[in-house]
Amino acid sequence: MESPFRPDVLRGKAALVTGGGSGIGFEVAAQLARHGAQVALMGRRREVLDKAVAALRSEGLRAVGFDGDVRKQEDAARVLAATVEHFGKLDILVNGAAGNFLASPEDLKPKGFRTVLDIDTVGTYTMCYEAMKYLKKGGQGRGPSSGGLIINISATLHYTAAWYQIHVSAAKAGVDSITRSLALEWGTDYDVRVNGIAPGPIQDTPGMRKLAPEEMSQGRQEMRPLFKLGEKWDIAMAALYLASDAGKYVNGATIVVDGGLWLSRPRHIPKEDVKALSKVVEKKVRASGVGVPSSKL
Repeated sequence: MESPFRPDVLRGKAALVTGGGSGIGFEVAAQLARHGAQVALMGRRREVLDKAVAALRSEGLRAVGFDGDVRKQEDAARVLAATVEHFGKLDILVNGAAGNFLASPEDLKPKGFRTVLDIDTVGTYTMCYEAMKYLKKGGQGRGPSSGGLIINISATLHYTAAWYQIHVSAAKAGVDSITRSLALEWGTDYDVRVNGIAPGPIQDTPGMRKLAPEEMSQGRQEMRPLFKLGEKWDIAMAALYLASDAGKYVNGATIVVDGGLWLSRPRHIPKEDVKALSKVVEKKVRASGVGVPSSKL
């Protein structure tokens, strides 16, 4: 699908994307690069990074990969320093590294719960903490009057509740809180904008293959308001909006990109039965006199 943004909308920008070797993270990195940015990818698996970087470079894009674990502060510091050394600055940090799996609370050991929070929540904060000295106005490679941008990839699971996702719901609620708090404090003090993107179910991603395998998906189309899954492209376009001048006054927001799924509820009765049922109910109400204005009695 053709992008609605100019190809040079991010010309001269430098970005680091954690979890950028595959899935949503890779698509975000690719679209940032296709729109003029230089991109660094961070991930734990060297072979995945090398394949992703090679794919971007085959398009003539400027990309580099650094292996590291967002749970380790020393890795975060090293990768950020290497990114700035390579590109001369950092303008955009995208925190896309995440962990997830299906688990009932009674079967989820605290260690597994903690692992997801360490990756999603603590990892997000660790990357933000180590990146701030490069993103703040007047930071290394930056001018004295403008700061950079942080985009945290979140979710919608914690807006209500989600079966078998207590660990990720807790983790992403923490990510959203980090987004708002840093937007307030760093936006005020350092001109660093901090925003989030909350994807819904996105097709052809590792997350969907783990959380909603094909065996589970039959007959669930009715639960999706737009009757389709989202695409990685949709999330990348939201990131481009936030990273471009179009989003320059957006700070502390988490953009939901899920087709309205988080609003959906099971349909209580078929639509074709609603009119007939309404007439039956109205007839009963009138017969009982309850709730009918006195002038109608």
